[in-house]
Amino acid sequence: MLKGKCAVVTGSTSGIGLEIAKALAGQGANVVFNGLSADPAAAQAICAAVTAETGAKTLFIQADLSKPAEARRLASDAAAAFGGVDILVNNAGVQHVAPVEEFPDEKWDLILALNLSAAFHLTKQVLSGMKAKKWGRIVNVASAHALVASPFKSAYVTAKHGLLGFTKTVALEAAEAGVTVNAICPGYVLTPLVQKQIPDTAKARGITEEAVVRDVLLAAQSTKRFVTVEEVAALTVFLCSPGAASITGTSLPIDGGWTAH
Repeated sequence: MLKGKCAVVTGSTSGIGLEIAKALAGQGANVVFNGLSADPAAAQAICAAVTAETGAKTLFIQADLSKPAEARRLASDAAAAFGGVDILVNNAGVQHVAPVEEFPDEKWDLILALNLSAAFHLTKQVLSGMKAKKWGRIVNVASAHALVASPFKSAYVTAKHGLLGFTKTVALEAAEAGVTVNAICPGYVLTPLVQKQIPDTAKARGITEEAVVRDVLLAAQSTKRFVTVEEVAALTVFLCSPGAASITGTSLPIDGGWTAH
């Protein structure tokens, strides 16, 4: 379905991003993996394994997307390697949990830079090429927190709400050029990002880690289970398919009923 297309998936050496990258490769896309990896050899091994499994061409580009110049370099290097970027999945993110009055300034700046501004810099870099080809797909991995708020996550909620507004704006600007722009809004997925915030949430709320999972993370998800990475990847693949050509500028919750409350 995506044979010959180039897909850039940020934050794709683990968690949601890795599963999305694998799913797109499984549909024939050439995939650029990205991460701020302390072990580039391990990232290269992931690429090799995906190529062996799917036959897709893969490439790992290490980049710190909290820095605008690094985001632009990722996009330009990907385009140079595969003749342009056809699919951009803005997935990279970071989290910190603390009350507003205790929230470190540097954590606020980092979360907005990586979770929001990086999507702007990458989109700005690739959008002209997509318009010229009259085909493109941009999928922003937002969160249920793009639609609702939770305490102690001021920076993350702010960034994800902003990402949804950015999604709608770019969708309107690109609508006549065959480029769709959408946000997917997962509920809690048991990724390394979520696992790392469980102790912080327990500390902020003064409860046990077990209570965080039961009474905080899954309390609002009517299914009472974590969303899986495979489910998020499947939705992403659908948004890149011909059947989704008229879906643009929207937010698609995949949250076990969280935002239905």
